Amino acid sequence: MTVSHLELWKTYWELVSRPYTVFVCSITAAVWYLWDRKCQPPTLVCSEPFGAFLHKHCPVMAERFRPTPWCWGGRLQTLVGAFLKSRPLVIYRNELIHTADGGQISLDWVDNPDSAAYPESSTRPTVLILPGLTGNSRQPYVLHAVCQATHCGYRCVVFNNRGVGGQELLTPVTYCAANTSDLEHVVQHVKELYPSAPVLGAGVSMGGMLLLNYLARKGTESGMVAGFTISAPWDAEKSSTSLEEPLNYLLFNSFLTRSLCNTVNRHRRILEKVADIDYVLKSRTIRDFDERFTALMFGYKSCEEYYHDASPDKKLPNTVVPILCLNAADDPFSPQNGFVSSQ
Repeated sequence: MTVSHLELWKTYWELVSRPYTVFVCSITAAVWYLWDRKCQPPTLVCSEPFGAFLHKHCPVMAERFRPTPWCWGGRLQTLVGAFLKSRPLVIYRNELIHTADGGQISLDWVDNPDSAAYPESSTRPTVLILPGLTGNSRQPYVLHAVCQATHCGYRCVVFNNRGVGGQELLTPVTYCAANTSDLEHVVQHVKELYPSAPVLGAGVSMGGMLLLNYLARKGTESGMVAGFTISAPWDAEKSSTSLEEPLNYLLFNSFLTRSLCNTVNRHRRILEKVADIDYVLKSRTIRDFDERFTALMFGYKSCEEYYHDASPDKKLPNTVVPILCLNAADDPFSPQNGFVSSQ
């Protein structure tokens, strides 16, 4: 039995004219449209020579980004990365170094003595990793970064901010994105141990802000040969505003604020010398915490003044070493309007 073209078109039209079919077709078309918009190659904002270098040595820069189909959007990807990511086994060598004010900083090392690419310890490149706001060397993203770096033959050291990762505060001083004194002390220490080994800085989120501020302030005296940041907020005010949006507040802001408050409460005995801890613990947002604690701790008149000083957006021209900064357009921690204005 044969079917004419006219009858086939009639059958097709009857199908697509049904409400359910129209709905499914519309949803499918919308999904494919959004998928095509998401699947874009990275946008490079850099000098032409650096762009050519990246295309030659980092070919992933020319590939189209293809998100996992069931993990759609920046919020879900952030949550999945935080709670479902694997935790590779990394064995650290811990070192405590002391600061001029009587404080201490915890460094976690992976020396990588079996490196085939750099068998000589004195010249083996060192990757200095700076975790995010409440992070430490045990975070999954840090463990994966250490594994990747050691696989390439590098030595790694994770800079744990004061008071995190179980270490005790010896002085009533914590950390923030604008104060680079502890990072400077750590870089000097690493360079003293391995003066002939190049140091590369890698920072995530607030760690990226700290790295960018450090490289801008130290210029030719940074002690580093290159920098790498992931999801670093370029404008702290815009980042804070993004995290105060209702859904971002529920998913991220409230959790991070509780983590910050828990850290302060754990060190209450020594920190109550410089702050009203009960008032700090009533903070409901990161902005509240920064207004009541961070700005006060580091001598700022207001949270706005601290955010202005912590934002690396206007400081990039002061750096002298190459820096690769990766930001996602839909990152709730580093909104696109924050780094577009910095380009």
